[in-house]
Amino acid sequence: MTDFITLETRALEQDEGYKLVIGAVVPRPVAWITTVDETGRVNAAPFSSYNYVCHSPPMLAVNIGDRAGVLKDTARNILATGEFVVNVATEAMLEPMHESAADYPPEVSEPEALGIELLPGRFVRVPRIAGSPVQMECRLDRSIPLGRAGSTLYIGEVVAFHVASELYVDGRIDSVRMRPVARLGGPFYAGLGTIWKRAMLQQAPVGVGGVRPKA
Repeated sequence: MTDFITLETRALEQDEGYKLVIGAVVPRPVAWITTVDETGRVNAAPFSSYNYVCHSPPMLAVNIGDRAGVLKDTARNILATGEFVVNVATEAMLEPMHESAADYPPEVSEPEALGIELLPGRFVRVPRIAGSPVQMECRLDRSIPLGRAGSTLYIGEVVAFHVASELYVDGRIDSVRMRPVARLGGPFYAGLGTIWKRAMLQQAPVGVGGVRPKA
């Protein structure tokens, strides 16, 4: 029989709770977010407290904590402009993605400092990361303060997907061929690893999977 250690959250320090939740909620997709400030300077930073939260319209949510009461560049830019781009991080882009997580001062552009090639946004003013095979242009829908530690959930509506042609098959993205990276606890990342296939046991949402809602 398994022995368990029980940790009541109200007795934990902030950093203790953080370590537990990022070790338990794994693997986590990485949102490599590009934003621009009021001067047009481009910021790029990865966040792993991230997922999709709605399919119609497509919406993404990312939680961004402040740093000693000060907003991170990404959060400040999103609030100032209402726009951002989520670029899927892949094995091929792991190193520049990881390096962009360093604590650069606001006046330094991570793409410029790291030599990350950019493409212009089509529907927002924020550039996309050229080396990412899937880029999602977003407009801020709402921001929701959470908890006691200065965290805010930013929810953005995806206004356009940009998908590398070799990954776009029959209206779907070949996520295996995309080779995304995921975040684990501590200093660790992971690839897809072993993949198991099972029969679909639930119906797709209305209008998804070839079934269109009636007008």
